[in-house]
Amino acid sequence: MTKRSRHVPIAILGAAAFTLAGCEEEKVDAAAFPDLQSCLAATSENSIFSEADCKTAFAEAQSLHVEAAPRYDSLEVCEEQHGPDACSTEQAATQGGSSGIFMPLLAGYLIGNMMGGRSGMSAAQPLYKTSDGRFTNAARTSSFSTNQGAAKLSTSQFTRPASTVGKTPMTRATAASRGGFGRTGGSRGFGG
Repeated sequence: MTKRSRHVPIAILGAAAFTLAGCEEEKVDAAAFPDLQSCLAATSENSIFSEADCKTAFAEAQSLHVEAAPRYDSLEVCEEQHGPDACSTEQAATQGGSSGIFMPLLAGYLIGNMMGGRSGMSAAQPLYKTSDGRFTNAARTSSFSTNQGAAKLSTSQFTRPASTVGKTPMTRATAASRGGFGRTGGSRGFGG
């Protein structure tokens, strides 16, 4: 009869706990702002974001907006998804593009402190208004109750969305088949 070690079950249990902890997604300090001025006004000695972070993140959000904003074949379809007066032509939004393609207006941006601490590496995402008055990022991974506030968000909220430049714009049928823009992710809120 072979002798079984009492330490093997403990080692297996420890490895399982370590594996489960490794599966939990990292959370970062994040904030949402309706515009650059709001972010700049929120910087202070105690803020996790500096003026440089605000400016860099806003520029990144604007760039991602041009590259990855949803595009629609008509103003009506865009406004069905984002609300009245929340859309513009691709031409106006990108200083080029088509006057027959419509995009939502940038309604704010997310900024996340990816490295921790003040003036760490930041990441950004554009925010868009949805027809129900909420806000969503370009990747449609989350819905937010407001475009202003702070929270801990998973790093996946800052994954670069797929480009929509040159892709066929969404029609009423394709938007409906996707359940509408901004209705696919989990709901999150920001605290003051």
